[in-house]
Amino acid sequence: MRKVIFLLCLCHAASAVTHSLKYFYTASSGVPNFPEFVIVGLVDEVEMFHYDSNTRRAEPKQDWMNKVTEDDPQYWEKETEISKGSQQAFKSNLEVLKQRFKQTGDVHIVQYMYGCEWDDETDEVNGYNQWGYNGEDFISFDLKTETWVAPKQQALITKHKWDHDKASRAQYKLYLTQECPEWLKKYVNYGRSVLLRTELPSVSLLQKTPSSPVSCHATGFYPDIAALFWRKDGEDLHEDVDLGEILPNHDGTFQMSADLKLSSAEDWRRYDCVFQLSGVKDHLVTKLDKAVIRTNREKEKPTDMTVPIIAAVVVLALVLIAVVGVVIYKKRNAKRPPSPVNNAEVLEELNPGS
Repeated sequence: MRKVIFLLCLCHAASAVTHSLKYFYTASSGVPNFPEFVIVGLVDEVEMFHYDSNTRRAEPKQDWMNKVTEDDPQYWEKETEISKGSQQAFKSNLEVLKQRFKQTGDVHIVQYMYGCEWDDETDEVNGYNQWGYNGEDFISFDLKTETWVAPKQQALITKHKWDHDKASRAQYKLYLTQECPEWLKKYVNYGRSVLLRTELPSVSLLQKTPSSPVSCHATGFYPDIAALFWRKDGEDLHEDVDLGEILPNHDGTFQMSADLKLSSAEDWRRYDCVFQLSGVKDHLVTKLDKAVIRTNREKEKPTDMTVPIIAAVVVLALVLIAVVGVVIYKKRNAKRPPSPVNNAEVLEELNPGS
C-alpha cells in the first residue's frame, strides 16, 4: 500500500502544477543601507516586479513582464503612482504601530504579504493576506470565514474595524479568488517560455566517509515539481532513506537530495537513484557505483588524485553554502509580506480613526 500511495503522488506531481502570485511590501525605520519602503512581486517564486523608495519607480524584473504594456500601455506608470501612494500609507502605518506597542526609535519593520495560488489541473484557487510587525504576525485575513484574525492584542482594534467593513471584506474575497488568479494566469502566459520550461539536473553521488549515507544530489532542475528516490533491484525503497526538501538555487533552478543508509557488506550494484521531473517522460537513473562517488576518502592516495579530490571537496562545500544560503533566505523572506499592487485597499491605514 505504501508503494501505491507513493506512485500516486508521483503521478499527480507529474501532471499538476500550482502557480502562485505574491507581493511583499516592507516598510522600515532605522535599517541602515536598506530602502525605507520596498515592494517585490513574484510569479512562481520568480521576481517580476520591483519598487523601492530610492528609485520611486515600479519596474519589471523579467523581460516577459514588458508584454503587459501590450494590453495597457500605461501599466508601469499607473503602478508607480499606486506604489508611491502605498509608500506614504505604510509610513503612516509604521508610526501607528509604534504607538500601539508604545515604542519609539530603534529598528521597526511593517510587513505585508498578499497573493494567490492556482492549480492548473483542478482550477482550484486559494488566497492569502497577512500583516506582520517586527518579525511577528499582526493580523491576517481568513478567506474561508471572511474575517480578520488578530493574534496580537494590539491588533484587536484593527480587527473590529475591518470585520465591520463588509464592503471591504467582500472586495478582498473577490480580489483573492477571481481578480488575482486572472492576473496570475496572464503573467504565467507572458512568461511561459521561462515559467513552464523544463530543465533536467546534474545528478551526483556524494559520501563524506565510508560509514556515512550515500547522498544522491540533483541540482539545476526546473520546475520544482520533482521526485527523487532510491531503488533496490528495481523496487522503490522507503526504509533507510532520508529525503531532503527541494531548495532554490541562485539561478532560479532547484536542488534536492536523498540519502541512503547501507552497509559496506551489501552489493551496491543492486541500488540506483531515480529522478523524475514534471512534464518529462524519461527519468534519470543513476547506478550506485563506488567508482563514481565523490568522497573525502581519497585524500591519502597519491598526488595524481589531488585534482579530483579538490574538485569533490569544492562541490561539497558549494552545496553546503547553497543550502545554508537558502535557509537564511527563506527565514528572512518568509516574514517579508507582499501586498496587492492593484488593490486600492492596501492604501487604508491601520489606524482605526482613519
